[in-house]
Formats: sequence, C-alpha cells, structure tokens
Amino acid sequence: MEKELKRFDVAQLAHVEIFTPRPDETLWFFKDLLGMTETAREGQSVYLRSYEDFYHHSLKVTERNEPGLGHVSWRASSKAALERRVLDLQKSGYGKNWIEGDLGHGEAFQFVTPDNHQMEILFDLDYYQAPDSEKTVLNNRPQKRPNKGIPVRRIDHVNLLSSDVTVNKNFMADELGFRLREHVVRKDGSEIGAWQSVSPLVHELAFMADQGTAEKGLGRLHHVAFWYGFPQHLHDLSELLTENDIPIEAGPLKHGVSQAMCMYVMEPGGNRIELFGDSGYLIFDPDWKPVTWSEEETEKAIIFYGAPLPDSYFKYGTPSVSSLVGKK
Repeated sequence: MEKELKRFDVAQLAHVEIFTPRPDETLWFFKDLLGMTETAREGQSVYLRSYEDFYHHSLKVTERNEPGLGHVSWRASSKAALERRVLDLQKSGYGKNWIEGDLGHGEAFQFVTPDNHQMEILFDLDYYQAPDSEKTVLNNRPQKRPNKGIPVRRIDHVNLLSSDVTVNKNFMADELGFRLREHVVRKDGSEIGAWQSVSPLVHELAFMADQGTAEKGLGRLHHVAFWYGFPQHLHDLSELLTENDIPIEAGPLKHGVSQAMCMYVMEPGGNRIELFGDSGYLIFDPDWKPVTWSEEETEKAIIFYGAPLPDSYFKYGTPSVSSLVGKK
C-alpha cells in the first residue's frame, strides 16, 4: 500500500530556476522570442510563465556569475502526500530543510539528488490571475495567447547531467515515486540515460550521463524544455532565432526516445533550452514496462530522423566544469 501511495504522491513539475550572468538578454529571449509572461520581480530574480501554465510561474530567472540550475520544484498531490515524501527524504540523507516559501508558493522542503541537483517539493502555491488585458474567452485557459514572438504553451521537463544515471534514477523512484519510462543501457548494464515521470507524460525528468566530466556531485543542467504542441512552430521559431543571432545547437529533429519533435538552442545566458514541437506519446497503462534501448541502438534512440547531434550536446552543461572544479 505504501509503495502504491508513493507512486501518486508527486503530481507534476511545478517550476525550474535557472541562473544567468546576462539577465537582461536572457529575459529578452524568454519574453520577446518565446512569448513568456513576467509575473513578478524580487531581488535578483524574475518570475515567468507560459500562457498555458496555470501557476504563478514556471520559470525563475536569477542573476549569478555563471549559468546553471538554481533548483527544480515538484508539486505534491496533497499536503498528506507532501508530509509522506518529506519523511522519506529525511530518512534518505538527501533531505535538507524547510523554507517558508517564495513568491508564488508556500512552504517547501529542499533536498538534493545524489549528484547534488538542488530540488524542492511543495503543495501550496498561487494560481495565475490574468489582468483584464490578458483575459481570454476560453474558460479553460489562464490567459490569451500572447502576440509576441512564437509563444511556448507550457513547461514540459528538465534534463540533468549525472555522474551515475542509475543511482539518481533510483533515488527519484525510491523516495518520490517516479516511474521509469525509457532508458538506454550499455552492455555492462550501466545506463546512458533514463527518462522518468509521475504523470502520463513520457518524462518530466531525465538523467543523462555527463560526458563532459567524471566529477561527481556537480549538479549540472543539460536543458529545460518547453512545449509548443505544433511542429510548425519549431520552424517558425528557427527563422526568428536565426534573424536574432540566437544559436541553434540542433534540430528541428525527432528523437527515438519519447518520439518528440524538438530543437535545442542556447539562451543568451548560456543555458540550453529545448523546444518541443509535439508531446511524443502519452502513457496511460498502469502496468507499463519501461522501454529499453541497447547500446547498439543509441543512435536511433537519440535521433530517429534529422542531422546528428553535435559533440557539444553530449559534453556541454551548465555551470561549466571549469567553474566548478577549477582550472589547473
């Protein structure tokens, strides 16, 4: 019974915080090109959301000297579920402490993954209230579709670099009830990548082997992903990005894992952002068996069609390794 409860104790990805050394340019990218809405500012942070995100914010942009991950926030399915997950996190040794809250949400419990990615879990949060100028006739959407850029619809997932994919994957499964949806496995049984979710989405969280360093516990970010819904928007965005000198790292292309149509770009602060052109597939089977890709199938798992990914895709993450471990 306890195991079954755990599977439903985490409801969804709530928001992600990223760091940027170029806050003005980063905000221009998200607001003017991706059409995200600014909901608040406090200190060195700005809070943003996509037009189909129901909560106060889905992205927090904070000024720092280096780009990278601030934290990933998960919403529990209830207050009782939150309490259950906190008890297990405290026993695991990876729990940290409670915070009173932040703009847009109440108290949250902070914890880290085995590779030191900063995370939190919460329940109480604020819903976005659109001003009159942004109200829509669609009662099931929080605001009008923005008239700026090629607007993303919602946050989708986060991908984290890891020194040991299996250890981090197991931590999220054992302590928070994440289900493994797909993974790529080497001949020796170690995992190159693992894709997990708590909802019918193929993944809200992925861990990828960090090929840029063998160092452990660096908490590096590979990318944050936002969803469009229509693949045509990726091509529209490609033109807009190119005209505005934003580098497109890869795509548009289609992954084998998740079957997602996507592209990867670097926002001006240095963080990788993925744009999803469709949702891949959804999982409703309660007895789902994880999809396994062998080491020999890695190429098709990563690229079903489209140009091969550049070397930077596998080795670049934020913050940079040199900023974390120092230069000799």
